[in-house]
Amino acid sequence: MIQPADSWDFPPDAAEIVDWRALLADQGLDVALMAAFIGLALVSFHRKSVPLRYLTLAISVLYLGFAKSQLLSIVNVFSVFTWNLPVFRYSLAWYLFAGFGVVSTVLWGRFYCGRVCAYGALTQLLDRVVPERLRVDVPRSLERPASLVKYGILAATLAYFLATKDQTIYRYVEPFWMFGGQGTPVMWTALALLLVATVFVRNLYCRFLCPLGATLGVLSTMTVFRIKRWPECSTCRICEKKCEWGAIRGPRILATECIRCDDCERLYADTTKCPHWLILYRRKPSRQGTVLEAITAPLSAREQRTP
Repeated sequence: MIQPADSWDFPPDAAEIVDWRALLADQGLDVALMAAFIGLALVSFHRKSVPLRYLTLAISVLYLGFAKSQLLSIVNVFSVFTWNLPVFRYSLAWYLFAGFGVVSTVLWGRFYCGRVCAYGALTQLLDRVVPERLRVDVPRSLERPASLVKYGILAATLAYFLATKDQTIYRYVEPFWMFGGQGTPVMWTALALLLVATVFVRNLYCRFLCPLGATLGVLSTMTVFRIKRWPECSTCRICEKKCEWGAIRGPRILATECIRCDDCERLYADTTKCPHWLILYRRKPSRQGTVLEAITAPLSAREQRTP
């Protein structure tokens, strides 16, 4: 007896055929925009340009934040533990974004926190418009213990998730949902209080409370390209006082707290302020003129313009 042909008898592996041309056509714009943003972030970082840095922060808030609502989250850490990641072929831009976040952390430390995270970018921009007189500097004796709080929050959040498999805990430890506009009245009230507190204590959440920042802080202990330090850094405190993130302790830079904001690196390169260069030029009289020229050149230029 001849069996009727099975109408559902597909050729072997037919379901596995992927039309990458169509996938790239659908996701090409997202991938290109993400690549362009990453390129801008890298250029601003390597050029140590303050205007480019703030341009990067502004685009992060507008594009990654409000337009895409795309941030790394503690939820992504949950996904790694359960190996429940997005399907690669349908999430190309996300993998580019997340991959860059991880790779940049291994290469330079918490680069993501300093230039890519939309919430971190928002608080850094807020820091530039808030009058300095409103700021409350956290005492050094409290700053270091306070920076460990985020690691406790990370441990507690992971423990809760592993015990319950409930991902919704993220809403109570991260404010990133604000960019999607989805929150309860209690959550919006808590966010308002957090932002008001950030007016007085700069970058409050990122420095002391963020579990994702703690995760990247742990990863940053493997950083390949660390900030160069001079021998004079063991006694000089200029950069330590300048650092808004409490990441400098005498001659040491705490990779777990440093977000690569460039402030100290620009000071290292400043031949008129950094003691390393001033001492070096004093030891070599033939170069003293270079320092004097660097200091007096702006004044001479103004005198020449004066009628």
